[in-house]
Amino acid sequence: MGKNGYRILDSDMHIMEPPDLWERYTDSQFRHLAPQGLNESVRDLRMLHPDGRPWGRPQQTLERPRPGKQFNKDQIRYRTQFERGWSSEVQLDAMESEGIDVAALYPTRGLHTLAIPDLDPPLAAALARAYNNWLYDFCQLDPERMLGIGMISPFNIDDAVSETRRCVNELGFRGVFIRANIMNGRNWHEPYYDDLWSTLEELHVPVGFHESASSAARQVGEQFEPDFMLRHTYSHPVEQMMVLGSFCGGGVLERHPKLRAAFLEGNCSWLPWLLWRLDEHWEMFGDVWSPDLTMPPSDYFKRQCYVSVDSDERLVTQVIEVVGNDNIVYSTDFPHVDAKFPHSADTFLEMPLRDEDKRKILWDNCAAFYGANVGTVPT
Repeated sequence: MGKNGYRILDSDMHIMEPPDLWERYTDSQFRHLAPQGLNESVRDLRMLHPDGRPWGRPQQTLERPRPGKQFNKDQIRYRTQFERGWSSEVQLDAMESEGIDVAALYPTRGLHTLAIPDLDPPLAAALARAYNNWLYDFCQLDPERMLGIGMISPFNIDDAVSETRRCVNELGFRGVFIRANIMNGRNWHEPYYDDLWSTLEELHVPVGFHESASSAARQVGEQFEPDFMLRHTYSHPVEQMMVLGSFCGGGVLERHPKLRAAFLEGNCSWLPWLLWRLDEHWEMFGDVWSPDLTMPPSDYFKRQCYVSVDSDERLVTQVIEVVGNDNIVYSTDFPHVDAKFPHSADTFLEMPLRDEDKRKILWDNCAAFYGANVGTVPT
């Protein structure tokens, strides 16, 4: 399939979970605590506690989203998918429309489900299991093209490790994801997480960090509340920048040289500046604060990390000029607000990139990230 002679592997395509997913799939002992979704518009992500309180950030209300130009546009362009129930068939049809051969599937409501600081660890683990069981069923229509990426809870490291093993060994998922912003007061380079990183190395599967504008935990964009435009501008890229700092400058990748990590849906244009600044500060202060690093932070990134590019992010040409083309992966972000559906791939292919750059970004780099024989899928 593909488009214009290029195979396409979408590093970050989203599904739209049914609003009653956690009511149906959560273990019986936790079901009475599970969130309940609303579904009044094509991308209505609001969820409730069983007692009717909003599930998520404290500023969130139960009012309908404020209708703006983009909101109204999405009601039109995704109306058919909404009316068809966002099913597996809908997902495959969207992939056909964009020319996507294979897509790694990330959540939508699921990005908010564990975004509550100090969530009860057993409940958080149960909600992650429920999502993963539902995603397994969703992918069964064509598991070679729809790759499951498992949700894991950061609130108990043993739960995270065991669910990672289950996702890979029992469900056949190709990786796991975590929200970028801190939920439990522990930074990503703290030893608390080392068992998880070691497990991912052992299983040869990656971790994708994915942010959202909605979080009940501390988030950089919250100072702009209630201005969603400014909140959304900063929430994704800045949170991803801080995770990248932990991994490359905080010693995670020095301790775990086989771990692969991607920083998704936060653009890539900031990457050259951040890597330069991390290297500069390592040269000035690394002997005190990062004495275990054996090479500059940017070298760890180039060895083990990936960052996603949006379909219309033309500054990617400058990123390639500075950093190279080995660490960038392509994302449609379907069916979220900044997706160019159904013209995401067309938009990307119009950018002034070399054929080699397009080939690597659209397929090769993403196949290297997710591994597990992804590259054997027929053209």
